[in-house]
Amino acid sequence: MAVATASTRDPAGRKRKCRPGAWRTLSAAQLMPVPAMDCYTANWNPLGDFAFYRKYELYSMDWDLKEELRDCLVAAAPYGGPIALLRHPWRKEKAASVRPVLEIYSASGMPLGSLLWKSGPVVSLGWSAEEELLCVQEDGAVLVYGLHGDFRRHFSMGNEVLQNRVLDARVFHNEFGSGVAILTGAHRFTLSANVGDLKLRRMPEVPGLQSVPSCWTMLCQDRVAHVLLAVGPDLYLLDHASCSAVTPPGLAPGVGSFLQMAVSFTYRHLALFTDTGHIWMGTASLKEKLCEFNCNIRAPPKQMVWCSRPRSKEKAVVVAWERRLMVVGDAPESIQFVLDEDSYLVPELDGVRIFSRSTHEFLHEVPVASEEIFKIASMAPGALLLEAQKEYEKESQKADEYLREIQELDQLPQAVQQCIEAAGHEHRPDMQKSLLRAASFGKCFLERFPPHSFVRMCQDLRVLNAVRDYHIGIPLTYSQYKQLTIQVLLDRLVLRRLYPLAIQICEYLRLPEVQGVSRILAHWACYKVQQKDVSDEDVARAINQKLGDTPGVSYSDIAARAYGCGRTELAIKLLEYEPRSGEQVPLLLKMKRSKLALSKAIESGDTDLVFTVLLHLKNELNRGDFFMTLRNQPMALSLYRQFCKHQELETLKDLYNQDDNHQELGSFHIRASYAAEERIEGRVAALQTAADAFYKARNEFAAKATEEQMRLLRLQRRLEDELGGHFLDMSLHDTVTTLILGGHNKRAEQLARDFRIPDKRLWWLKLTALADMEDWEELEKFSKSKKSPIGYLPFVEICMKQHNKYEAKKYASRVGPEQKVKALLLVGDVSQAADVAIEHRNEAELSLVLSHCTGATDGATADKIQRARAQAQKK
Repeated sequence: MAVATASTRDPAGRKRKCRPGAWRTLSAAQLMPVPAMDCYTANWNPLGDFAFYRKYELYSMDWDLKEELRDCLVAAAPYGGPIALLRHPWRKEKAASVRPVLEIYSASGMPLGSLLWKSGPVVSLGWSAEEELLCVQEDGAVLVYGLHGDFRRHFSMGNEVLQNRVLDARVFHNEFGSGVAILTGAHRFTLSANVGDLKLRRMPEVPGLQSVPSCWTMLCQDRVAHVLLAVGPDLYLLDHASCSAVTPPGLAPGVGSFLQMAVSFTYRHLALFTDTGHIWMGTASLKEKLCEFNCNIRAPPKQMVWCSRPRSKEKAVVVAWERRLMVVGDAPESIQFVLDEDSYLVPELDGVRIFSRSTHEFLHEVPVASEEIFKIASMAPGALLLEAQKEYEKESQKADEYLREIQELDQLPQAVQQCIEAAGHEHRPDMQKSLLRAASFGKCFLERFPPHSFVRMCQDLRVLNAVRDYHIGIPLTYSQYKQLTIQVLLDRLVLRRLYPLAIQICEYLRLPEVQGVSRILAHWACYKVQQKDVSDEDVARAINQKLGDTPGVSYSDIAARAYGCGRTELAIKLLEYEPRSGEQVPLLLKMKRSKLALSKAIESGDTDLVFTVLLHLKNELNRGDFFMTLRNQPMALSLYRQFCKHQELETLKDLYNQDDNHQELGSFHIRASYAAEERIEGRVAALQTAADAFYKARNEFAAKATEEQMRLLRLQRRLEDELGGHFLDMSLHDTVTTLILGGHNKRAEQLARDFRIPDKRLWWLKLTALADMEDWEELEKFSKSKKSPIGYLPFVEICMKQHNKYEAKKYASRVGPEQKVKALLLVGDVSQAADVAIEHRNEAELSLVLSHCTGATDGATADKIQRARAQAQKK
């Protein structure tokens, strides 16, 4: 049997077109009565053959506007953001004495802030991506206000804008942030692509432009901001370097001028409204035409915005006149709505918000999942599953028949997924619950359906329903929420000072504390310190009780905010709770509490931190107060001395003088004599000063040593004058050695007597020097000059070190009995060493000789030692 779906009519009374495939042969299960969705789809309006658009109410506005929207400057932020109204703008018909009022509301009409405007005339309002309100004045100044009307900062768009005044302005968004574009009285454009990092750019001049363009907009392509403007029938595209004329492909002939233009939310598409009543739609690059629609209305529209769903093939534009709203796309017909009152359009990622004095509505394309489930006579898996769940609640056997129909086609996973997805796009909680119940019902008949998507959707919808509440007033859709991310949503709740709700969401979603609760509590604390009607003690106590040791919370950041608000004592109290000294000290220095900062730095044990404070104190205090401060902090004084040793020697001397530290002062003068003085006289004078200091410190040894150094320096200078060569700055030993090497033995001996060098040390010096010179004859004479005080083993060792065994053997025979074996081994006479060791009957010497016996050559000697050992054991 062939069954046709019943035709329905839209609110305008027109007959709706049947969907493709509406006529089909149905099975027995499909022929069972399916509850009609007429009521739910009554507000669906078809546009072409493949898209439906619906408009539903978000809020009933209760903001008690005293004037029409047309009499105000209006700015509404995307993603369900706030609405700003500047009442009584500067008009000629208004009394000059009436000051305008800037009011900020949530999307539900709840007041967030207001202020009496006392600055210059405002040309345009716009919201930044951070939900800061940018007010562009006629003189080119841009005043930035917070969500609650609190003044943040201001900046200027340049002297040229100031001189020529502002005719029009736009606030736009791009990859870099939020930008401002200005049209000046000289018909030139100036813009900044990022107000957070202000860099003004003057656009090229448009040839022949003598009046205000009929319309213009901003295009952001390839990370570059462009200005597109219309001058009569011509379009010009401005970038930072050039002005080029552009022509939309396929534009209907007869265009005399462009009255309105709109760029899509993602800057990918462009719409142009011409004076012939045609609307051209194409890509923003103006290289491809999508469609063109004749609306048969030549009057310029108040607003024109795009209305497209992400990843949708259908593109539509919403055009608003005084009392008419039209949705047009690639279809011969349009959707029209009657506007009962003055309205304002806000383009969104997936639709258009429309608000007036009494209502706030949302117009968008019906998502695919919702369309599949709710369209008339739909047999999609999700639609059947929804009906099966409803029949199950009625305890009807039809539920089993619907389920069997889905399972026979193996479409139950798809049905569950459709219901989950459709629930996300529904605004009414009762419809969300119905769809989620259906999804949950279908999951019971699946063995391995992953629960993550269902659980996640339940969580997301609970969050969305919470922020959509009238008192919160953030009407986010599911698509907007996913694009915005939960972190940005939390930031926006914090901006609205909705801390309890933000914390509840964090706890519900189980976000990490550092990203969630801790961050929100820190924002709450920063807001708390601004409440000047509460005492410092109470605020600090309340913050500490609430935050405690919460991870991720920086008390120093909160203290910095308190200091910025002029509450220095509160900032100091809050810093007491900061466990990291590295965060405490910089802020204390900024607050000019340097001595407290020094104490904190010393307590931390961080020397770098102490040095930082010391250098700050040095620049802040006079010299006397600085030194007195150091005397009360021994650790700081010690560190500063170390610093001065490398950087500021004169300051170090002053420190020693102030403390009467003669010992260190003497050491300082000794170092100074070598580091700073080059002349011998200056060096000796510095050493004399050091000796005097040592005497005052009662360190006679150091004083005597310093005096001897002075005497040595004078002697070295005299030697250089008499003998030539280099002697200055040599040690006493090196001086003696140098004299010996130069053949000045008598002078060396005299120097040894003058400075009381012991004979043993002198013999070592002379032995080493003569061996280095390889003056073996002089060495032999020296050895025979008198009995050696160091013995003759050193002679053997030095000769062998110089690889002269012949000379070494001469002295080996003169070595005393106790060192005879070692000397013979040094010259390689193992056999004689063995005889001497056997004669001495010394076990240690026998073992030493035995360790030097190698190979067959010393085999007889080893046997001799073994026999001697055996005989000694028998005895």
